[in-house]
Amino acid sequence: MNPAPTTPSPARSAFEPASPQPLYREAIRAAGLGLAVNALLAAVKLAGGILGNSFALIADAVNSLGDVVSTVVVLLAMRLAQRPPDNEHPYGHTRAEGIAASNVAILMIVSALLLGWEAIQRITVSHPIPPVATLWIAAANVVIKESLYRYKRAVGLRIGSAAILANAWDHRSDALCALAVLIGLGAIRWGGVRYLWADEAASLCVAAAIIWSGSRLFYESGVELMDVQADPELVEEIRREALAVAGVQDVEKLRVRKSGLEYFVDIHIEVDPRMTVADGHKIGHDVKDQLVGRFATVRDVLVHLEPHQAE
Repeated sequence: MNPAPTTPSPARSAFEPASPQPLYREAIRAAGLGLAVNALLAAVKLAGGILGNSFALIADAVNSLGDVVSTVVVLLAMRLAQRPPDNEHPYGHTRAEGIAASNVAILMIVSALLLGWEAIQRITVSHPIPPVATLWIAAANVVIKESLYRYKRAVGLRIGSAAILANAWDHRSDALCALAVLIGLGAIRWGGVRYLWADEAASLCVAAAIIWSGSRLFYESGVELMDVQADPELVEEIRREALAVAGVQDVEKLRVRKSGLEYFVDIHIEVDPRMTVADGHKIGHDVKDQLVGRFATVRDVLVHLEPHQAE
């Protein structure tokens, strides 16, 4: 707050601060479900790939293992993000989610490059035709992954979590990977040994999808860490709420930056230049209380007062 620190603290607004804890709980619940499903799928696909001589299923199992690692990292980051501010981190720990996402993205890209290289080396290697059971595993994987995508996308949009949305799109790419594996295995079952290369071709599709997902996740987490302005819809809604506070003549500047699931707001409001410092100070607190009480994802608001210039 910019008014003099000697000003007495005004009475607080009637708005009670909205807690972001329900958002974190929902995000953690969604991530936990994905963790359990991916761990089970990874085990089934790895066993099916090894026993069924399908490198495509093994590659898809590695993809699911990567999802397990990324989900664990996201869960740890969300737990850290909920810690209150301290002397070393006066703005809190909400950036942990973005940092975790960027590191997971790098891990995904490196693992995909290794998978792709192995698939290229194996593309001319002869191996037994995978059994029909591998087709059922791949088909079930398509259905499960698409269902997880729809569920997590809905959660991510509802709570505004970049990590959960990225995880949702990762499930969609996994579903497409599983479809590629299913097509490859089906081609081998239908065409015989002359289509053995389809297994490795499906593996390359999986590797490409992982690289695409990892690159997108790295970009999105990097943008968030660079303090990009929040979505225009949210910014405009915050502007309207501030203008609704008694005594606010106009909003001169408004910056809203995202940090994990939460936002930090810097706002310059215009007030009557003839009012006292104490009155201006109270209006500033009213604006902060209004925004923190109205938006569960707003962590803090910094209010700067400007004199309103009559036209």
